Amino acid sequence: MKKLLFLPALIFIPRAASAHCPLCTIGAGALAVFAASIGISTMVVGVMIGGFALALSTWIAKLPKKKYFPYQYQILIPIVFLGTIIPIMPFIREYGPLYVSLFGDYGNIFHNTYTINLFMAGSIIGALLMFLGPYTSKQLTKVRNGKIIPYQGISISLLLLVVASIIIEILL
Repeated sequence: MKKLLFLPALIFIPRAASAHCPLCTIGAGALAVFAASIGISTMVVGVMIGGFALALSTWIAKLPKKKYFPYQYQILIPIVFLGTIIPIMPFIREYGPLYVSLFGDYGNIFHNTYTINLFMAGSIIGALLMFLGPYTSKQLTKVRNGKIIPYQGISISLLLLVVASIIIEILL
């Protein structure tokens, strides 16, 4: 009987959160839709969501302590990435032209105009920049003879995303 009375008190004892992040994905998606609706370029929104999705993917892929199948980490990353991007795509629909003029007459695959999903293109750019963040951080550490700036990794990743977003917003 004493144990039953003690049970409600357990909810007040802090412990590590073990939740997945569907709420984070919904929140990021809602912010993305809001940002696109107030005039921020769909491609810029894609850059930020792509960076968020890759960061979330690499974090979630590392959570399982046991290896259940070969290449588990490498398989989980694209699954979580796409599971974050794809649910947002129906709410942000904007397409733009991509003119490719490598060689030949207009109309062949190397000289044509293609329609691309700007949100998806931005998401891929954001994911690539987030992927380059740790490499850039390591290079900066080498240049500085092993000295690390506080919050260097996240600062560099965020800086890459912001600079790319500003360039895209100005050029498009």
